[in-house]
Amino acid sequence: MNPTAPPQKSQVPWWKTGVIYQIYPRSFQDSNADGIGDLPGILSRLDYLADLGVDALWLSPINPSPMYDFGYDVSDYRGISPEYGTLEDFQTLLDQAHRRGIRILLDLVLNHTSHLHPWFVESSRHRHSPKRDWYIWHDGKPSPWGKRSPPNNWLGVFGGRAWAWHEPTGQFYLHSFLPQQPDLNWRNPELREALFAVMRYWLELGVDGFRLDVVNWFIKDDRWRDNPPKPFGGLRPYEWQHHLYDKDRPEAIAIMREIRRIADEYGGFTVGEVFTPPPGNPELVAAYYDQGRGLHMAFNFAFTYCPWQAEAFAGAVERFEGALGPQDWPNYTLSNHDQPRAFSRYGNSVARAKVAAAMLLTLRGTPFLYYGEEIGMSNTRIPRRRLQDPLGKKYWPFHPGRDPVRTPMQWSAQANAGFSTGEPWLPVNPNYPSVNVEAQRNDPGSLLNWYKALLRLRKAEPALRLGSYGRLPAHRAVFCYERQLGEERILVALNFSSATQPLHLPMGATWKVLLATRGFSGEPLSGTLQLPGDGVLILKAMAYP
Repeated sequence: MNPTAPPQKSQVPWWKTGVIYQIYPRSFQDSNADGIGDLPGILSRLDYLADLGVDALWLSPINPSPMYDFGYDVSDYRGISPEYGTLEDFQTLLDQAHRRGIRILLDLVLNHTSHLHPWFVESSRHRHSPKRDWYIWHDGKPSPWGKRSPPNNWLGVFGGRAWAWHEPTGQFYLHSFLPQQPDLNWRNPELREALFAVMRYWLELGVDGFRLDVVNWFIKDDRWRDNPPKPFGGLRPYEWQHHLYDKDRPEAIAIMREIRRIADEYGGFTVGEVFTPPPGNPELVAAYYDQGRGLHMAFNFAFTYCPWQAEAFAGAVERFEGALGPQDWPNYTLSNHDQPRAFSRYGNSVARAKVAAAMLLTLRGTPFLYYGEEIGMSNTRIPRRRLQDPLGKKYWPFHPGRDPVRTPMQWSAQANAGFSTGEPWLPVNPNYPSVNVEAQRNDPGSLLNWYKALLRLRKAEPALRLGSYGRLPAHRAVFCYERQLGEERILVALNFSSATQPLHLPMGATWKVLLATRGFSGEPLSGTLQLPGDGVLILKAMAYP
């Protein structure tokens, strides 16, 4: 038996029925007291993850990197950063995860590399380098001051121009993010093949798929047109442009088809980050699915950005469902390594967190959880002297950056929340003595046990994994919908207000309680009920016409 073989396949792709858990490796578990999470640390927590009930782990980048952007500036696509361990450590993690029925997804950063990647080192040696065209170089334009100016007005996400002058070769290179992250030229066929070879390398090693970073940046306008202005777009200059020409180009869809083809050769899975600013753009996201020919999935941030309102979430779901083709499969997430934690966004309320969890784990589509979400981890205030994120360093105090959502996992009330016996790379949230896994493990009313119950229910009820979705009429504060598969019907009612609301069950059926926050037991229900404030009620039809 091949120890790296993934769990058994079924007729339905695993990514349609599974739940994916994102780990930020620097912050999950440190095994060697250096204050940085690592692969052996993740390995030591696999039993926790198996008991939680998740089906796959998405690991944020673990490749070697000078860490200007903490792994999103890759210097070696085929290695493991020494901070995290070795390739042998990764192979052990992969083997042991597979033995527990857990798949592993890697974060692949294919829009740009580190400026220290051998490809860029070679590309920048001289203008006639064989890898010169692997990156995006431009002469720029003459300026009145004698020096040349960038070819257009494109801006970098982390501030300043998106073009850096390279004095030794007398040209600008494009960097959509940091100057230390030069953009790759996806229009170059040799570069494309080199990146596809990276995918094959990891798939042949046994990984189960990839989360692909910023896929909507892969292709840029080849006429180098200026982006039009966007007055009052936001706090940062980057938000003062409509990014029509440096991202979201239609040529990217052909690349997604090739990525999908390669992944399918190995039974692999792909999900792309199609980053869109609030309020999000489900139609753009759906384009990257390309009616079943593109990526298996792309993230729908319109859902992530929703305010705490039933109508807002219901509208986001219906808009996404309407944008996708019949063969496409939705996905939903409320937090990740770039977004403020949902627990903080929605009022630091355990009651609301239970409503959010029930919604995320019962909608039609694949849920993505972010580490610590299951215990209610919240954003952490980071002193300026401890900031690590380049975004936070540049825009502090107007923008906190992403460090507040990347703090160490809170395992226990021990020092440093049980994350490390050394000084953690980021401060631990001060609430860790009460908000941690150990404190919630044996509390039947805890958020952790609520997540476990939802994950068990999802596995037990095929309609929650594969059933159709249909919204049901309800009070405007209640998001109510039905999941149906064959003769099986499950009703989910979520109260987004703190007040009791009436709930009218569909006529002609009696229902039993599968799971509820409070106030209901397993007796048959029908007619009109009173749904408590911040209440969740999940019912299964027992008899109906």
